[in-house]
This record gives sequence, C-alpha cells and structure tokens, in this order.
Amino acid sequence: MVESQLSRPQTQGREPFYLAIAGNIGVGKTTLTQMISTHFGWTAYFERVINNPYLDDFYADMNRWSFNLQVYFLSRRFMDQRLISANPQSCVQDRTIYEDAEIFAYILHKQGNMSDRDYDNYRDLFYTMTEYLRKPHLILYLRASTWTLISRIRKRGREFEKSITNEYLFELNAAYERWIGEISKSIPVMVVDADKVDFEKSPADFEIICKTISEHEEAHRLGESK
Repeated sequence: MVESQLSRPQTQGREPFYLAIAGNIGVGKTTLTQMISTHFGWTAYFERVINNPYLDDFYADMNRWSFNLQVYFLSRRFMDQRLISANPQSCVQDRTIYEDAEIFAYILHKQGNMSDRDYDNYRDLFYTMTEYLRKPHLILYLRASTWTLISRIRKRGREFEKSITNEYLFELNAAYERWIGEISKSIPVMVVDADKVDFEKSPADFEIICKTISEHEEAHRLGESK
C-alpha cells in the first residue's frame, strides 16, 4: 500500500528534484534507492555503513560509543548534503540527515545510552549544521513491522547487526512514526507499507511507487503544490 499525504506546503522552487528515502534498519532503503536511481537516471547517495569504524564497537557497547557513532554519521551525511546541494541533477538519498537526530540519537538518549551532556551537544551541532541545508522535495517513508525488520536483518547476515533486538527496533519504529508526523508538516511525505509492498520482486508494486514519485516530481517542476 502506498499513501501520499495531500496536505502539502508550497514546493521549494525549480531546483533539481531531491527525493530522500527514510525508514528503519533493514526495511529496504538501499535497495529502493538503487532501483529508483536506475529507473529515473538520478544520482544516488548511499548511507555509509560499510567500513564505518564505529559500528562494531557501537553494537557491542552502545553506551560507550553512541556519541562517537552519531557524530560520525552526522559528519558523513553532512558531506553528502553538500554534494546534493551542489548537484545540478536530480537525486535520491538513502536515509535523511534528520533521522540521525530525530530517531537514533533520540532513542539512544531515551534509553540511557547517551548522556544529557552528549545529547545536548549533539543536538546543538546538528541544528547548526542543518540550518541552511537543502531540504528534500519529497520524503519516501518505508514503514514496516518489527517482525519484518528483524527477519530481513537476520537474512542479510551482517555481523555487527546480530545484537540488534526486537525491543530496539520497536522503539525506533515508534520514534519514526512520531517524526513522520512532525516532518510532514513542512516536507511532503509518501508512505509505503513495506509489509505489503514488495517493490524488489513485484514490478507492479515498483511501478506504483515510481508513478507517485513522478507526480511529485512533475508538480515540483511546474512549481505547483502537491
């Protein structure tokens, strides 16, 4: 099922279209980013998970390494955001910079794995860095149940993800729903039910997603609200 929220703010001019894919760990963001990039011929920006120097340590000891990991992700995603802002071509991004602060740092602090001091420092840094960044013209949110997420994580078999628990994913999902409710007030959001929509194996499902994206891209190009 694909939902496209109809209460839209004014589009942001006629810059190249910028689509961001949001969603929890294991939901299929990277796969969909690659498929959309290939389909539309857009530049793809992928999350820097492979060769991340903190991930193994983080999953072994979240309390010790949470601040380091979040600052690493923030700095790398900020680099990508600068490239996106300078890119004259349309693009699709695997995970938004907002998720770092509004989902992952938020949950780490809530669970006691990031101190008040580190969290406040991180939030100040985040808002300073993102104040002037280009915003997506559309966020595609992949929504999935905890069961779907844990099944996919186990299937792909990344060593550093073996310690991820159902409880952690459940809390992340709740944070995503809270964030999506807020961000949709300022940025258009398209919701895809990843429990039911198999965009990787079903050409028909993928075509429906692409059709909705095309409608938003066309509205942006024409300077219309969608």
